[in-house]
Amino acid sequence: MLSSILQDCRVLPVVTAVDVESTVQLAGALQRGGMRAIEITLRSAAALDSIRAVSARVPGLRVAAGTVTNPAELDQALAAGASLVLSPGATPQLLRAARERAVDFVPGVATASEVMLGMDHGFEIFKLFPAEAAGGLALLKSLAGPFPHARFCPTGGLTPGNFRTYLAEPNVICCGGSWMVGAGLVNNGRWEEIEALARGAMGDTV
Repeated sequence: MLSSILQDCRVLPVVTAVDVESTVQLAGALQRGGMRAIEITLRSAAALDSIRAVSARVPGLRVAAGTVTNPAELDQALAAGASLVLSPGATPQLLRAARERAVDFVPGVATASEVMLGMDHGFEIFKLFPAEAAGGLALLKSLAGPFPHARFCPTGGLTPGNFRTYLAEPNVICCGGSWMVGAGLVNNGRWEEIEALARGAMGDTV
């Protein structure tokens, strides 16, 4: 069930793949740090090959595709082996395609109208993006009233200093972040530091 999958993830690391090998090593470091999933965004040429490689070479780590913006990208992500798909937004076409493929899909929202559109298509779990820029905790609290059954994965602007505050909100099921997968860490192969940051994100203390 999607809700239990995301709750188990707690923090979903949002990764832009530079190349396949570094992404596989990154995925291994995140898993050693206790993370249960990785979101590889379709923002780079290495994304689909990285999804395939991590799916095959890092057993036990759930591989999600992020930044999926249309049905064609949805199909490409599924063909590459993604078991979870997230979008920064949602169109009626993409929502329909996700329902037709019966995929675990988290559409992106930033307004009440977008939540309503997603619910019209049968979705109750959403990616709040860009979370901080769209209104952050105040927006989450405001959405809780009219949408008591909706749950959110806030992503965008979350940091080691604020993500636990987001997770404490009753309508937050998990959150997304990139502080543990920064380009400087990955490009310099600082896998032990990444592992430590992942462990900190998955724990209740810094």
